[in-house]
Amino acid sequence: MLDHILSLLIFFPALAAVFGFMIQKESMRAYGVSVAAIEFALALWLWYVFDGNVSGMQFMESLPLVPSFGINYTLGVDGISVFIIILSAFFTLLGIGSLTDTPKVKYMIITLLFLQMTMVGVFAALDAIVFYIFWELSLVPMLYIIGAWGGPLRIYASIKFFLYTFAGSLVMLVGMLFMAYFYYQATGVWSFALLDWYRLILPETFQLWLFVAFFIGFAIKVPMFPFHTWLPYAHGQAPTIGSVILAAILLKMGTYAFVRFSLPLFPDASAFFMIPIAILAIIMVIYTAMVAYAQKDIKQVVAYSSISHMGIIILGTFALNVEGISGSIFLMLGHGVVAGALFLLVGVIYDRRHTKMMSEFGGLAHVMPRYATIFGIMMMASVGMPLTINFVGEFLSLLGFYQQSHILTLLAGTGIIVGAIYMLAAYKKAFFGEVTNEKNKNLPDINKRELFGLIPLVIVAIWLGVYPKPVLEPINNSVKSIVQLMHNKSTTALAKERIPNLVKPKVVLIEKTIIEEVH
Repeated sequence: MLDHILSLLIFFPALAAVFGFMIQKESMRAYGVSVAAIEFALALWLWYVFDGNVSGMQFMESLPLVPSFGINYTLGVDGISVFIIILSAFFTLLGIGSLTDTPKVKYMIITLLFLQMTMVGVFAALDAIVFYIFWELSLVPMLYIIGAWGGPLRIYASIKFFLYTFAGSLVMLVGMLFMAYFYYQATGVWSFALLDWYRLILPETFQLWLFVAFFIGFAIKVPMFPFHTWLPYAHGQAPTIGSVILAAILLKMGTYAFVRFSLPLFPDASAFFMIPIAILAIIMVIYTAMVAYAQKDIKQVVAYSSISHMGIIILGTFALNVEGISGSIFLMLGHGVVAGALFLLVGVIYDRRHTKMMSEFGGLAHVMPRYATIFGIMMMASVGMPLTINFVGEFLSLLGFYQQSHILTLLAGTGIIVGAIYMLAAYKKAFFGEVTNEKNKNLPDINKRELFGLIPLVIVAIWLGVYPKPVLEPINNSVKSIVQLMHNKSTTALAKERIPNLVKPKVVLIEKTIIEEVH
């Protein structure tokens, strides 16, 4: 079974979704939770049998699809991808378990299970075409979730989301086809296998053009400035579960793809574009933090906050060293946990008041103390308070980039300070002071079903903030092999300078034998 555990993780939710059409509506929630729980148990088992000391790919599977063009169904995980797969299973379980009385809940659960298949497929695929298929398929369930269960502008938001990401994906596909062609030119064999591409060293000019092609597809998915305009609409109009999955998992596809594709395939181009991308990331951090401060809708505050934190992830990724890249991957997990929890919390108050405007709240801590406590913990995790999950990722990301540029790292740090200001201001408006609105005086506090989704996230946010080693160590081991591969493949002086060589020179000890003559 271990030989095919990744295929099981990918296709079990989709198979269960097909059978879901035959399940009665009244039993669908229990069925969905059961399927998601089995999937999460399989993901935890994957972690249990995963060897964190091995830097390379594990549990690899390969099946020829189009052998003449080197297209194979190839899967594998390492320390970079295994925890994002676990996060995907975790949030699907929490999302289905915390679903409210959603219209057509049966079809919502079926859609979420299909979406889970595509998410796990993206993070496990080691063939570019298979990766691309799962990448594109993920758009369809999300389009349906926003378009069918979203707000008044749901059609506009869903179409904008689809067109932006689909257009970027087409440019990325062109880059993939050129990579396969260059591999064919070098070896005489067609291949879309990522591990084969890793062995290919391209001239800097080719790297620059291909890097841009991949960058457009990945940057729109993140989304990076100035491609970010689809995200606030998508978050604003999506139902709670849509925003949770979007923030926790789907945005990580872009940042994960930078680590898996752009850095090891194009090390010279990565070094060349490091500073321009860092500047875009810092604009993301500061600009979206200021926009978040100006928002009156609490969900939009969390949405713009999400973009701001993704800027730190990009900064850490393009530090091009172990500290920065490991920090960015850990922050992907932290951002997923924290942003997902915040969107769930916004959904809790929206279910009670059917408004997200902060002016409608005030004094909620008196009425809903348990809700206010959990919101406060996750808000402090969001601003990167020490001993919470985001602090570890943000600290390592900034530490990594500090080795490349002190000034840019300082600017990014100011963005985090602005983030603390707007989150604290939003919390003050919503939770402190007197209860002035009559509609808020008898609001029920958080219930057992909502606690089912939120308490595990609070535990994870604090546990990995206090003791990140079980997750950070396997990530570190895999990142070291990526950084060393980048250094070995780099051909320009700039790349050699910016990408560290992790192989220490051997020290040769020459022993001198002293012969003493005893007279």
